[in-house]
Amino acid sequence: MANRRTFMASLGGLSLAAGLSGQTRAATNRDIVRMDAMTLSRAIHERSMSCVEVMAAHLDQIDRVNPVINAIVSRAPREQLMRQAAEADGLLKKGIDLGWMHGFPVAIKDLSDAQGFVTTAGSPIFKDRVARGDALHVARMKAAGCIVVGKTNVPEFGLGSQTYNPVFGATKTPYDPERTAGGSSGGAAAALAARMVPVADGSDMMGSLRNPAAYNNVIGFRPTPNLVPLGQSLGETLACNGPMARTVEDAAQLLAIMAGPDPRYPTALPIDPRTFTGSLDREWRGARVGWLGDLNGYLAMEPGVLAVCERALKGFTAAGFEVLDYDLGYPMDELWQTWLTYRHWMNRSRGLALYDDPELRKQLKPEHIWELEGGVAITGDRVSAAIQARGRFYQRVSSALEELDFLVLPTAQVFPFAADKAWPKTIAGREMDTYHRWMEVVVPGTLSGCPVINVPAGFSASGLPMGIQIIGRRYQDFKVLQAAYAYQQSARWNLDHLPRLLPSV
Repeated sequence: MANRRTFMASLGGLSLAAGLSGQTRAATNRDIVRMDAMTLSRAIHERSMSCVEVMAAHLDQIDRVNPVINAIVSRAPREQLMRQAAEADGLLKKGIDLGWMHGFPVAIKDLSDAQGFVTTAGSPIFKDRVARGDALHVARMKAAGCIVVGKTNVPEFGLGSQTYNPVFGATKTPYDPERTAGGSSGGAAAALAARMVPVADGSDMMGSLRNPAAYNNVIGFRPTPNLVPLGQSLGETLACNGPMARTVEDAAQLLAIMAGPDPRYPTALPIDPRTFTGSLDREWRGARVGWLGDLNGYLAMEPGVLAVCERALKGFTAAGFEVLDYDLGYPMDELWQTWLTYRHWMNRSRGLALYDDPELRKQLKPEHIWELEGGVAITGDRVSAAIQARGRFYQRVSSALEELDFLVLPTAQVFPFAADKAWPKTIAGREMDTYHRWMEVVVPGTLSGCPVINVPAGFSASGLPMGIQIIGRRYQDFKVLQAAYAYQQSARWNLDHLPRLLPSV
């Protein structure tokens, strides 16, 4: 906090007027984009920095870095965005404060609607589909003052944890622009890591908030389902919307904006989103963390992944936690089959109309066709059995979290791989029999229905990022954020390790 106060004090005496020299302006822009969102919001609200200056700095950063990593797509015209930033400044001059995100430039994940922007979902079928309105969480972010500058890139229909598609191409991690940013929130995570946006939205069914966060050294939080309302039908979905940020504090503040009930969403949780603006400080002496590792050898792991994550466990012990090796004692092969049934079933409901049209089917990637054909073959008895199996797994996790405060395991089984590879076919000599088997490590978190956050764990010998998942008790999302914050304060992982691209821009 001392460093932040010093920086804010220096901003207070620094003129950011247009008359600055090009060299000074460039240095100032670097400082602006490297600020965490909490500090940026204070600077805007204290009027020590204008929304116009914030917008210009981030657009300049996008111009420099985005051509290399391809994270932000469907950009709005610069003049339009600068006009919106000037209007945001005008509101502040009149004493009108829209909220924590007043004047923030953001880019929305290209699976969610933002009015006036195309929502392609990475598919040529929808490359011209312009959104006529905003998704609920986008509307809430706009109401809190953000300005949408574009969309963030995704895999086709969000399938697979490698962000590439035939509309916009592949997204790379700024820690090595030859390697994937992960997915499906790969564009969001890479844009955050490259300091092109201060915070970002994401979504997660099979690790799509967590895996790209690990691959870009940022935070990705999958909340308890329906904390951020998503579906308007009755029943719980496996997919969740959630926040991404460079610090836990920023993620909590964004969650406070995205979360909360809405009468149009019948399963939305009746939790007051202001909860997430509270203090993240908490005493953890006596709290217990269960380390799941590679699930007793069940999961194939690239050499080095477990070593990085096990070193990171020192961050928990330094924060006061007791870390124990733990065995869930559940048949993980059964959990995988449960997952396959759920995923086929849900993808069938979302995409069968495309498959049934022979011309549209030609435009679907093979992995999507595999999912849909698997869904067609599913019987009601198989779905019923999967629902019961998921219930058994939840009971096992719930029992574990009566003994422990949190469960912890790696976020990925491999480090970021080559961006021109669709997915890893083998890990440590083991064949991956599906396009998503290589990311099986995220399935326990999803099927538990519990809140799960990715926190960066550290780096491989060659500088590639890796993350750890923290799983907490259902509905105790704020406690998970507090644990992540304590780990962050003791470990300092992503706060002090900039991507390779940044020192040169």
